[in-house]
Amino acid sequence: MLAVALVAVLIYWPLMLWANVGQAARSLASGADLGCGTALQCATQLRNPVIPAPQQFATGFQNLSVPPLAATSAPYNALVTGGETLLGLALASVLGLVLATLLVRSRSFERATLPWLVASQTVPIVALAPMLAVLLGQFGVQGFFPKAIIAAYIAFFPIAIGMAQGLRSPDPLQLDLMRTYRASPAQTFRLLQIPASLPYLFTSLKVAATAALVGSIVAEISTISFSGLGKMLAENSRASDTVALWVIMIYGAALGIALVALIGLLERLVTGWRRPV
Repeated sequence: MLAVALVAVLIYWPLMLWANVGQAARSLASGADLGCGTALQCATQLRNPVIPAPQQFATGFQNLSVPPLAATSAPYNALVTGGETLLGLALASVLGLVLATLLVRSRSFERATLPWLVASQTVPIVALAPMLAVLLGQFGVQGFFPKAIIAAYIAFFPIAIGMAQGLRSPDPLQLDLMRTYRASPAQTFRLLQIPASLPYLFTSLKVAATAALVGSIVAEISTISFSGLGKMLAENSRASDTVALWVIMIYGAALGIALVALIGLLERLVTGWRRPV
């Protein structure tokens, strides 16, 4: 992780100059007064650069982070988006576990529903989010909850498929041993299949967490929202404030890393009995 960060730091400055120098040259050619003599000098002073310079990043973070709990600050809106994502992930986990159990228990159910589950993930969420918001609004469901439902819609699929694979993972010899002990199907499910599926569950949750985060942000952009990173992205995109867009994207990336790290910590707590590989 530190090596990747070091590489990113090393290529940042030349990449920033390369990305901005063309825009700076065009601005100078049009007669704009940028307060600098050459395109290379102006590459770090553009008002809306392709990649912000370090001092622009610093100013952008300060403007969007202080005070941290203001309604217009990125930390506050990241908390809102994080809450929607966690609620959506919780809903997706419940739905995914139920579907996984049914898929494993019934081959007929799997043949009948799996193609439709796959098809549900091919619908563009940008088109689906406004429709779901309008539909839920007719039943009085507004604000925070519709975004969480949209996040759950995106996130349930990897949980269902991963958990189904995990429930099928026990070795046939282990299943035969449970039968030898005259264990009931419920006891086999609880004592063997559930513990065996936990590694698959947490791997699926890490994938689903990032999907739920993307779903929450897209839902905030596609529906009427008064808070959240998606709302900030939409507003600053309309204002063509590229520095603010970069800052918000970094907050979103940090939120995704934090969610995956939280799931990893939960995995270590729950599956502490497993031998490290």
